[in-house]
Amino acid sequence: MSDVSLSVQPELRQRLVNWLALPRVQNTILLLILINAVTLGMETSANIMAAVGPAILALDHLLLGVFVLELALRLYAHRWSFFRDPWNVFDFVVVAIALIPASGPFAVLRALRVLRVLRVLTLVPTMRRVVGALLSAVPGLASIAMVLLLIYYVFAVIATKLFGQAFPDWFGSLGDSLYTLFQVMTLESWSMGISRPIMETYPMAWAFFIPFILIATFTMLNLFIAIIVNAMQSVTEDGRQETVQAVEHSREHIEAELHLEVRALRDEIAELKSLLRERMKE
Repeated sequence: MSDVSLSVQPELRQRLVNWLALPRVQNTILLLILINAVTLGMETSANIMAAVGPAILALDHLLLGVFVLELALRLYAHRWSFFRDPWNVFDFVVVAIALIPASGPFAVLRALRVLRVLRVLTLVPTMRRVVGALLSAVPGLASIAMVLLLIYYVFAVIATKLFGQAFPDWFGSLGDSLYTLFQVMTLESWSMGISRPIMETYPMAWAFFIPFILIATFTMLNLFIAIIVNAMQSVTEDGRQETVQAVEHSREHIEAELHLEVRALRDEIAELKSLLRERMKE
């Protein structure tokens, strides 16, 4: 390969990076993703597929070709640094799943083609911030989930011991008790469907269900929400700080340019003064 081609490739890649980052290109890809979301939904309708099935499949293949081309251009532009961004890896996996043959042992993965719709998350900055906030909240959510699991386990063991013989369908085993308590936590028919029938046999059963609901539903679930809200506020604050830093950087850049222009004007004025002095001497 000649030296000229070696020098042209980085410039071409940079131009390609800039072109892919253009708003009109991003908006076009976003529009195609939304159109693809509609076509994937239409493929689930037997009536629509019977009427215009070949056209929908052809459009789906065309859109997939555009996505593959866009991904190939991004791979060429960024090379191996493309895989350093988790969002790029997500795009790569989503497009790769769509290329799996419709027959064979991996045919079931074709149903995951709908994940292409999630590429919207990679193109819309606000959605990326929301996902980032949720991911940053995972450690806190995991801690609360462990506490909630311990609470579930303790109450499930107690419920199995207390109500297992009289109500084997609900509390006959530890697994049944865990499932029933999950239903109670969601407040789905917990009173008329579960607690009141049990209270007919065990009048003091309210002393078990009310503390469980207060702890599991009103306390732990609110902690889940609080951590997510706190993560969202942190991301919003980070975005605000980035905006402030960008504005400050722009202001410093403008001030530096103004200083240079003022200095240039001063130099020009000094030159004019010196010329005037020389002419006055003449």
